[in-house]
Amino acid sequence: MGVNSNRVEDFSSHRINTESVMPGMEIHTVCLSPKKTTLQKLKQRLSEIFFPDDPLYRFKNQTWRKKLLLGLQFLFPIFQWAPEYRLKLLRSDIISGLTIASLAIPQGISYAKLANLPPIVGLYSSFVPPLIYAILGSSSHLGVGPVSIASLIMGSMLSETVSPRDEPIRYLKLAFTATFFAGLFQASLGLLRLGFVIDFLSKATLVGFMSGAAVIVSLQQLKGLLGISHFTSKMQFIPVMSSVFKHRDEASGIINDWEKWSWQTIVMGFSFLVFMLTTRHISMKRAKLFWVSAAAPLTSVILSTLLVFCLRSKTHNISFIGHLPKGLNPPSANMLYFSGPDLELAIKTGIVTGILALTEGISVGRTFAALKNYQVDGNKEMMAIGFMNMAGSCSSCFVTTGSFSRSAVNYNAGAQTAVSNIVMATAVLVTLLFLMPLFYYTPNVILGAIIISAVIGLIDYQAAYCLWKVDKLDFLACLCSFFGVLFISVPLGLGIAVGVSVFKILLHVTRPNSLIMGNIKGTQIYHSLSRYKEASRVPSFLILAIESPIYFANSTYLQERVLRWIREEDEWIKANDGSPLKCIILDMTAVTAIDTSGIDLLCELRKMLEKRSLKARLSPNESHLALVLTNPVGSVTEKLHQSKMLDSFGLNGIYLAVGEAVADISALWKSQPDFPEDCNETGQCRETKR
Repeated sequence: MGVNSNRVEDFSSHRINTESVMPGMEIHTVCLSPKKTTLQKLKQRLSEIFFPDDPLYRFKNQTWRKKLLLGLQFLFPIFQWAPEYRLKLLRSDIISGLTIASLAIPQGISYAKLANLPPIVGLYSSFVPPLIYAILGSSSHLGVGPVSIASLIMGSMLSETVSPRDEPIRYLKLAFTATFFAGLFQASLGLLRLGFVIDFLSKATLVGFMSGAAVIVSLQQLKGLLGISHFTSKMQFIPVMSSVFKHRDEASGIINDWEKWSWQTIVMGFSFLVFMLTTRHISMKRAKLFWVSAAAPLTSVILSTLLVFCLRSKTHNISFIGHLPKGLNPPSANMLYFSGPDLELAIKTGIVTGILALTEGISVGRTFAALKNYQVDGNKEMMAIGFMNMAGSCSSCFVTTGSFSRSAVNYNAGAQTAVSNIVMATAVLVTLLFLMPLFYYTPNVILGAIIISAVIGLIDYQAAYCLWKVDKLDFLACLCSFFGVLFISVPLGLGIAVGVSVFKILLHVTRPNSLIMGNIKGTQIYHSLSRYKEASRVPSFLILAIESPIYFANSTYLQERVLRWIREEDEWIKANDGSPLKCIILDMTAVTAIDTSGIDLLCELRKMLEKRSLKARLSPNESHLALVLTNPVGSVTEKLHQSKMLDSFGLNGIYLAVGEAVADISALWKSQPDFPEDCNETGQCRETKR
């Protein structure tokens, strides 16, 4: 084969080789990409990584006034929808805002308790952050506030080092500092457009993590449901269950009254828990009755508070919240740590809670945006959630994000814009200013029941079963996350699951799929022989497809795998008395990138096939083998060209499609006379008669 001088051409000479090899078949020239400097390539690559949506396209060819307006709308989405807001939308937003407020008030108190924080902090966190999100957020339906997962993580990570009971002020300062760093991390991801970082939390990881967290959170609430005053602060399955059964024997007389199970608490707690789970089941069966489950937490709080107030002389074993301070959020900027031994714990807690909060908030926002056919900007959401947490940390709030339960209620109540968050914050403000004394007799057991009813929906066994059916490695990551959270710790369980997911990625990168292809009779279509029964081998050709980039991490494996394909094909030919193997075609359609190790792989393969060609004259069992590439993408073709590797390929060494390669090479073979193979003095051989 001669030098490949006309098979690969520059884009500027974009032409087609119309040399016919069979009726209706044209052999097309493989073109290089347009020439670009290294700086241009780097700029394009960085643009694709960090700006895939081209956020500045609206500013092109606009006047400076229009650009100023577009800039305000880009930074503050409220300027985008506020000018078009109409009074007819206000009624829907008021109804939805008041509806989620009825859910936000008991949830805020409960989730603050879950994070081992004073209940009032939960209400503070339902006032300031929603107002900030209404200005900066791009979702019309996201309900903002504390969520169970972030509350659980913060409570478990901080309480492992600092006791909220023994050092409440220090614990509160750590919580606010962790919230600040969570917001700083979230806003930084948005500003630097590094949102792909949270993609390492795969769906399988989150399914297992949330299920494990839901189980451990529910078990922790047994303290309130059983009326146990002293309970373990650990978040593992064995310590929690040991603490539960340590205090089960009320009649033994060995333990103090405050360590016993309280039958009054048990009856009240499980009664209201059954009530909330029943309403949740009804709302899931009938979407129009969403308000039933939305109103259940507030209804439970009101009824249980009235019950304890009326029977307070007979229910002394039922603990209640007690005094809650009235008034607006007090400033807490002076409580933030920026130095000292606790700073590392605060930063670590903030990053972990920040990642989980972002994952939930963005996924929830995109879910409801898809239902209404509009788009949520992930980077804007990261900045909005980040800034509201940074502001919240300075106004006595802990980590907040988009809540699935609040967003679902908000959507079903008919919310039209982010005004529903403003209405909710206003309702919480009224509660903070005037209604706080009403929660004095609210029993703690009801807060535990609300938490259980909220987190039990996170146990998604159907998703786990689907993972088992579809992808066993994903299911393994799910199990590692689930049992890691239950038996080790929440952050380590999450870390193990992320490690399994990363291992899965490495496995796919280092051991990519390759397959042998055949022709579907009567067409120019080539597909997997194992997948399509109608596909058949092409005599004298071995057509292989590589379904991944070729990197240093997989080049050795691919070399061994291709040689094995050749050996297996030879064995098949001998067993079935087929035509001798003459050509190896590598379909490069799915090879999206290649590095120098990958180029070396192709060189090594070509050299090995040349050695086989030299042996062909000595052994009748060996045949001449040519290596042909088909359909390499632009970047791969460019690197092959720059490395001068294409010069070593003969004419007919690279093609645009497998069908063209088979047709052209077959025609070339037919046009050559049969003669014995001979080698010249340089060791180059020509094809001979077999």
